[in-house]
Amino acid sequence: MKKKWFKYTMLLLSLGVLGIVSYYTYAIIQFSNQISTASHPVQPKETTDDAQEEVIVVPKWEGKERVNILLIGGDSRGDDAGRSDTMLVASIDPVTKKAHLFSILRDTFVDIPGHGKGRLNSAFAYGGIELTRQTIGDLLDLPIHKYIYTDFVGFIALVDSIGGVDIEVEKDMYYTSKADKHMYDIDLKQGLQHLDGDMALQYVRFRHDAKSDFARTERQRILMTEVAKKMQTTGSLIKLPVILESISPYIETDLSPKEMLKLAALGFDVNLDKIDQQQLPPFSLLTNETVGRAQVLGVDKSKLQQYVKQLLETENAP
Repeated sequence: MKKKWFKYTMLLLSLGVLGIVSYYTYAIIQFSNQISTASHPVQPKETTDDAQEEVIVVPKWEGKERVNILLIGGDSRGDDAGRSDTMLVASIDPVTKKAHLFSILRDTFVDIPGHGKGRLNSAFAYGGIELTRQTIGDLLDLPIHKYIYTDFVGFIALVDSIGGVDIEVEKDMYYTSKADKHMYDIDLKQGLQHLDGDMALQYVRFRHDAKSDFARTERQRILMTEVAKKMQTTGSLIKLPVILESISPYIETDLSPKEMLKLAALGFDVNLDKIDQQQLPPFSLLTNETVGRAQVLGVDKSKLQQYVKQLLETENAP
């Protein structure tokens, strides 16, 4: 009797686990179909030939080549398309499961195809995501395979949906602006803080001190890593369908739904505590230049490309 009871209990538990996995996979599929600009949406269910049962198939990442994804945070407001306020490249090796997170300084003075030289974040104003992707790819000599874009509202929604993150704020941060009708004022206190979406946006946008954009890009890398860690926790996994539903209106990507499923599976294998975080260009390659009356950040493109190449080759060295 006990053996039979145990057998039934395990069967019920197994069915319950399968139901949960199916539910979450279905939520991911629905989410990816909503935000992807690619064609051919994924059908949530497939039929097996043997039992004619409806099952959900989670595709695996088959490729062995490094995949580079551009993460863009725009500062669009109303009818103003804005510029790219945040630009990061996530580079993942699907074989070693190791990843790099590069934050690109937006004031880097670069060649913008079709528009001459200008600040990197101007590429978004000139030609949107595609021109930004092309400009960064040319700058780093790195193929940018896919992109993910969101704006201020989407960023706030993401952080709020996972219940916020704990961050050690390194200093008091204060800034106010009438131009935005005080919608994006900054007022954070030094110390360990639990940041909701609005506070997290303040944290990654603050640049009004001596370190300016250098410290800001470092904070962006810190916060994005903490968000990714929070997404891997049991609590966030339980709330995954709700999280995806809340952020889907604010995210755009050219990853196909099937690619997103594969990437999500790959992402959970990456050890986020060992992710390599870098600012590009690094301090050692930067030069201060004056263009007109404006100060910009100059860089020798060939030296920067060699620097990036060495970073990625070092990872694969025996």
